[in-house]
Amino acid sequence: MTDREAVIPEGMEAVYEKIRYAPAVKVGNTIYVSGQIGRDKSMRLVHDREAQMVQAFENLKTVLTAAGASLRDVVDLTTFHTDMRDLPLFMRVRDRYLDTHPLPAWTAVGAHMLGGEAGYIVEIKPVAEMPE
Repeated sequence: MTDREAVIPEGMEAVYEKIRYAPAVKVGNTIYVSGQIGRDKSMRLVHDREAQMVQAFENLKTVLTAAGASLRDVVDLTTFHTDMRDLPLFMRVRDRYLDTHPLPAWTAVGAHMLGGEAGYIVEIKPVAEMPE
C-alpha cells in the first residue's frame, strides 16, 4: 500500500485541527485536493462573485504548492456552483489559472449550498498528478 501524506499549508492548520479534514492528501504522485472555496486567510467569505472565484483558485494554488505541485499538474477538475449561470464568468477565471495543454478533464455540478453556509458560490475540487 502506498503511503498517504496529509498536506496542510501554512495558514490552513485550522481546517485540519478544528474542521477535521486535510486540505489535500498526497498518495504517491497523486494529490487529492479537498474542495477549495472563496474564503480568505482569515477564513472569511469573499463577497464579490469574481473575487470569490479568484480566491478559490488562489487557495487551490496554495494547497498544490504545499504538496510540491502546481496548477499545471491538475488532471481532473470538479466544480460545484450555486448558480450555473455563473459558468461563463467562472470559465474566464478558470482559464487565467488553468491555461495548460492538455487541459484537465472538468465536471461542473449545480449545488444548493457550499462551505456549510450561505454566500459561497463556487467550490473547486481537483486531482493533480505530479511528474515522476
